[in-house]
Amino acid sequence: MKHSRWRLPDWGSMWMLVAALGFGVMGALVKLGATKFSSAELVFYRSAFGLMSIYIFIAYRKLPLATPVLGKQISRALVGLVSLALFFYAIAHLHLATAITLNYTSALFLAAFMPFLLHEKPKPILLGAILLGFTGVTLLLKPSFSSENALAGAVGLLSGFGAALAYVHVKQLGKLNEPDWRTVFYFTCISTIVSGIWMLFDRFVALTWQDLPMLLGLGISATIGQLAMTRAYRTGSTLIVASLAYTTVIFATLLGAIFWQEALTITEYSAIGIIILSGIISVNSTPQKN
Repeated sequence: MKHSRWRLPDWGSMWMLVAALGFGVMGALVKLGATKFSSAELVFYRSAFGLMSIYIFIAYRKLPLATPVLGKQISRALVGLVSLALFFYAIAHLHLATAITLNYTSALFLAAFMPFLLHEKPKPILLGAILLGFTGVTLLLKPSFSSENALAGAVGLLSGFGAALAYVHVKQLGKLNEPDWRTVFYFTCISTIVSGIWMLFDRFVALTWQDLPMLLGLGISATIGQLAMTRAYRTGSTLIVASLAYTTVIFATLLGAIFWQEALTITEYSAIGIIILSGIISVNSTPQKN
C-alpha cells in the first residue's frame, strides 16, 4: 500500500492563525482609531500599550530580559519598525487595499531570501501555494495603481521587503533559542521609544478616558499577534507561516463585514476560498533543507 505524499500538518506553523486573528483585530481597531489619531500616534499607542502588557507578563513570571544577542534583537526591532512606518506611509497615500497588497509581497520576498539567509530551499508546491495565496489577496483587496502614486507605491513595496527581512530576523532569533516574549519585548520597547520621538514632530491629540479601551485593545491584540507570529516562525516552517499570514486579510475582511456592514461579493468569497486553499496546500508541505 502506497503512502500518501501529504504529511501531517506543521503544528508549529499553526500559531500563525492565532497571529492572523490578533493582527485582524488590531487592523479593525486601527481603522477605528484612525478617525481621531495620526499614524504616528497609532504606532506609538500600539507599541506603548503592547509594551505595558508584555512587561506585566514578564514581571509576573519573573523572566530574565538579559540577552546574549542584544545586537540581533535591536536589529530586528529597527527593521520591523521601519517596515511598519513605511506601511503606514503607504496607507496614508494609497488606497488601503493597495497598501495592504503591497505589504503582503513580504511572503514573495521571503521566498527569495530563504536560500541565502536561512539556508532553506522550499519545494515548488510551497512556492505555488504562496503565489496562489497572493492571488487570492489581490482578488479580495482589488488594489489600484496610478502614475501619481508611484512614490507611495514604491514605499509600500519597500514595506513588504522590510517585513520579509524582519521575519528573517525572527526566524534567526528562534534558531538562537531566544524566547518569543523576549523578542516581542525588545521590539515593542524600541518601537515605543522611536515612535514616541516621531510623534513629537507630528500632530498630537489629547487622550480621553473613552479612548483607553480601544488603545488598550490595540496594544493587547498587537502583542498577541506578535507573540504568536514569533512562535510560528521559531517553531514552524518559514514559507508555511508566510502563507498562513494571508489569513489576516480574511479575518480583517470578516470583521469589516460584521462591524461596518461591508458587504462581500461572490468574487470576494471566491478570493477567501483561494486563500484558504493556499493555506491547506502549504500546511501539507515541508521545506527541504540544503
